[in-house]
Amino acid sequence: MALEPCGKVGFHRRVTKPEPSDPNWIHSETFLRTLQQRQLRLSLGCAMAFLLVVLGLPLANYFAPEFMAARVGGFTLSWLILGVLFFPFVWCIAWIFIRRSIALEKAEVADVNSRAASKPSSN
Repeated sequence: MALEPCGKVGFHRRVTKPEPSDPNWIHSETFLRTLQQRQLRLSLGCAMAFLLVVLGLPLANYFAPEFMAARVGGFTLSWLILGVLFFPFVWCIAWIFIRRSIALEKAEVADVNSRAASKPSSN
């Protein structure tokens, strides 16, 4: 038994937290919280990569203007990154996010299936 907040400040309710070996584990708050934490870590990692580029480009322009003004393929490096490379970078972040998100879901399904397979039959 554990205490969990029930929505009102200062009030808690007693809940029984099933263990991973419990057949009701998949329906528990603990399972859901664990899955949400994994998804949050993935989302934050992708957001940090995006913010690195979004905030890094103006900072690079400010701190290294000569470098960012260099010509590459007819564009300044700043415009090449912003106009040409930015969207493929965002697509790569989205592709990585989707791939890892699907992998998280598949891992959870495999975990549930392995628990169901190892559970003794009640027949």
